[in-house]
Amino acid sequence: MLPPKLHALFCLCSCLALVHPIDWQDLNPVAHIRSSAWANKLQALMAAASVGQSNIPKGNGPYSVGCTDLMFDYTKKGSFLRLYYPSQEDEHHSDTLWIPNKEYFFGLSKYLGTHWLMGKILSLFFGSMTTPAGWNSPLRTGENYPLIVFSHGLGAFRTIYSAIGIDLASHGFIVAAVEHRDGSASATYYFKDQSAAEIGNKSWLYLQSLKSEEEEMPVRNEQVQTRAKECSQALDLILAIDGGKPVKNVLDLDFDVEQLKDSIDRNKIAVIGHSFGGATVIQTLSEDQRFRCGIALDAWMFPLDDEIYSRIPQPLFFINSERFQYPANIKRMEKSYLPGKERNMITIRGSVHQNFADFTFATGKIVGYIFTLKGDIDSNVALDLSNKASLAFLQKHLGKKLSIF
Repeated sequence: MLPPKLHALFCLCSCLALVHPIDWQDLNPVAHIRSSAWANKLQALMAAASVGQSNIPKGNGPYSVGCTDLMFDYTKKGSFLRLYYPSQEDEHHSDTLWIPNKEYFFGLSKYLGTHWLMGKILSLFFGSMTTPAGWNSPLRTGENYPLIVFSHGLGAFRTIYSAIGIDLASHGFIVAAVEHRDGSASATYYFKDQSAAEIGNKSWLYLQSLKSEEEEMPVRNEQVQTRAKECSQALDLILAIDGGKPVKNVLDLDFDVEQLKDSIDRNKIAVIGHSFGGATVIQTLSEDQRFRCGIALDAWMFPLDDEIYSRIPQPLFFINSERFQYPANIKRMEKSYLPGKERNMITIRGSVHQNFADFTFATGKIVGYIFTLKGDIDSNVALDLSNKASLAFLQKHLGKKLSIF
């Protein structure tokens, strides 16, 4: 889940200063920026905010990391994934674009309630940001890797948890970040038919807004059930490829999908998610026993039915931020604590909800702190604590030996 709309807007606006200085007086994309004095102050604030940590970090593990996108079945019923994986040493592949299509910026702009011009500006100035993973780099073969299926938050999409995906892959995991098509992503796409797929004519789906007469709980509950099915479907497809089934990537990228044959350790599969994705973790564990354990990052528990908590036999780990969580949400987490079942919970002091997503690295200290994209704790430290805790949990329950500390 993204933070309140104003917070996210300022996060994205502040990112512009990282790429190119903006003359807000000339562009004037936001109606309430009236006077040149106010525009100059805002520009100065954003320029100051860009000083400090602003880059998505490399993984801390011993493996090089590659990245590709996979789409199986061109319709919206198919699976759409961003894959992070241990790669061969390769200097010929460029880093991966963080947000690869301008429509994602339009989706964010729509979600934020701003003029469409904001999406155009964001795409122009922010669309060149990359993540430290080799695009379509060849898989490092000769090993069987544990598999992680990752579920994004409300208003997010498959690419904006790259810091987590890259770090896990650098420690020898394959990470399949699902792009959900339940109406909870700010934007996603599919193809209407085979011919549209062949020429790259995308059909876009944007965030599904609640209608005025709709109650939120039934909508979110239906979505979380759809999301869980999408996680299981992603697992089905990865395991089918691992087993040698010929599957065509609709996106027709340079990455050879057949590299994934015999690459997965089928006894070491887990699910991780953030916010709405944290609820998706719990729903998925209750429905699919192939997932050996789950990690819920700052989970938003609202979408889940109460009876779900008694149907989770697998180990479950809650990693919370200090400033997002509230008593009612924690009580829902406690309902999952069952006799004889492993449940763990930690809170990272000084952290905020967006410390788990890449936005915390895409803004500077001032704006990031004021608009709760950064907490009192350094963003790199917060991510490192979360990742090390996750790796220790995965090592215990999947049996993969790791050099964490």
